[in-house]
Amino acid sequence: MLLQSIAFYLFSAVLIASAVMVIAGRNPVHSVLFLILAFFNAAGLFVLLGAEFLAMILVIVYVGAVAVLFLFVVMMLDVDFAQLRQGTVQYVPLGLLVAGILLAELVFAGTAWRFAAAVPHVLASAAPAHLTNTEALGRIIYTDYVYYFQIAGLILLVAMIGAIVLTLRTRAGVRKQSVRQQVRRYASDTLAVVDVKPGQGA
Repeated sequence: MLLQSIAFYLFSAVLIASAVMVIAGRNPVHSVLFLILAFFNAAGLFVLLGAEFLAMILVIVYVGAVAVLFLFVVMMLDVDFAQLRQGTVQYVPLGLLVAGILLAELVFAGTAWRFAAAVPHVLASAAPAHLTNTEALGRIIYTDYVYYFQIAGLILLVAMIGAIVLTLRTRAGVRKQSVRQQVRRYASDTLAVVDVKPGQGA
């Protein structure tokens, strides 16, 4: 129990510090690296809560794909961030309003959780004792919410097909690679043997 408490406070402290450095860092590359560190510590907190599936998804999807994509985009684009920061003071009231709403929602959720914890049957485990967290989540997704899961898959499939169609459309004046033409070419099409006489070379 003591080890779990130490791990919780350690993960939480590093997570809060990383989150602060994401918005306080002057270098955008450093901000993305701190964001990756924040994701790792959030995954550690999920493991402590017994939600290992969410921790795995957080590491695989967000750290392995989204954050790395952000990092490559920030490193490749030559963006003048000093110019982007100009005029940000006018958005401070709106940011404080959104932050206040989020804080109120967190307080409300924490209060509701504290009241629910006082009633033993409210926070009873949703998964039976003989099932793991991942197996219980899979049973719920593929039984109670199977239609919603299939609809989400169809939406992603349509989005993927649309992206492919938009990318592969034919446009005039755009040169494309012809793999078939490259594979079926002969040596005579690309090479020429020239008999250079002495004294006539370059």
